[in-house]
Amino acid sequence: MSRLAVGPISLLRSLRPLPIPSRFGRPVSAAVPVHPSARSAQAQLNTMSATDDQLPRTDPATVANPLGEGKYIKTAGCIIIGDEVLNGKTKDTNSNFFAQFCFDLGIELKRIEVIADDEEEIVEAARRMTQHYDFVVTSGGIGPTHDDITYASLATAFNLPLSHDPETLRRMWVLATPSRKEELSKATPAQKEARDRMALFPTAQGGHSGDGNGGARSEVIFVAEDKWVPVVRLGGKLCVFPGIPSLFQQLLIGLTPYLPLPPAASKPFRHLIYTTKPESVIAPYLTELQARVKKEGIRIGSYPYLYQGVHVSLIGHDIERVKELGQEVCKEVDGKVAAEGRLGAEKETAKI
Repeated sequence: MSRLAVGPISLLRSLRPLPIPSRFGRPVSAAVPVHPSARSAQAQLNTMSATDDQLPRTDPATVANPLGEGKYIKTAGCIIIGDEVLNGKTKDTNSNFFAQFCFDLGIELKRIEVIADDEEEIVEAARRMTQHYDFVVTSGGIGPTHDDITYASLATAFNLPLSHDPETLRRMWVLATPSRKEELSKATPAQKEARDRMALFPTAQGGHSGDGNGGARSEVIFVAEDKWVPVVRLGGKLCVFPGIPSLFQQLLIGLTPYLPLPPAASKPFRHLIYTTKPESVIAPYLTELQARVKKEGIRIGSYPYLYQGVHVSLIGHDIERVKELGQEVCKEVDGKVAAEGRLGAEKETAKI
């Protein structure tokens, strides 16, 4: 019980490349304008050399800080998109993984929302969250079927036209198996169009950067050499991910070098104290303690384990003050320190 959960960053080594499923999102709405380059995307793909099979990652050195020089991510939001999540058909695990990811990096996750495959809801949530938070992710709705409307809805949210991305189309072809390529050669125009929709992204008029007039930016970032699906970032804040958990996890971790992350010194310090006393017994003291230290920016939390005691968490930026309060808490609740350290880098001090 005392062992800390393994975070997403430490899972990086255990994640192995997986084959790309044929779908992982939602299609586009005819109401959104399509950039003229989209009409020639397939023609560009057909002229590519059969030996042109290099799939490099986007060089992090070529990606500017989307928040501006010297700024870094402090807050985050998560939007889970899908009727199948709301009706119980699919269990969401991506928001939990994202929460661990943010915690490990010292980013304060402020909100998680699950919304339907509805354009108005997606547009509203995207605009609201990017206005309030530094880093927002969406999960789901970027495949080839009629209810895959995330890209189209986000194009509306950011007032951007839709355009096929030639590099994504090229990667889709290069990574296709021989049998899949044979199937594609026999596909109907409608089937090819549906497949190509997964490479139809909101695109700034100036290309995958900005429009040069302070308008919304769009970026297509390839974070893995064995994946054709990129992370599309809009307005410098919102990143679009597939809903399939394995892909979501690998792409999120792969995006790390392209994010302006908080410096280590900015991460809060956490003291985790274990006590065998019931939570109801220590609740009055913890309530009084939180009221007393709230102005110091220190947060107090308690996390019970059924019939096995409680973990009391103290989180703040003043390390010495947090440790001082930790000693007080140990005395008051007859507990002992279970772990301490910067968020995402805590070390166990006792085996419970």
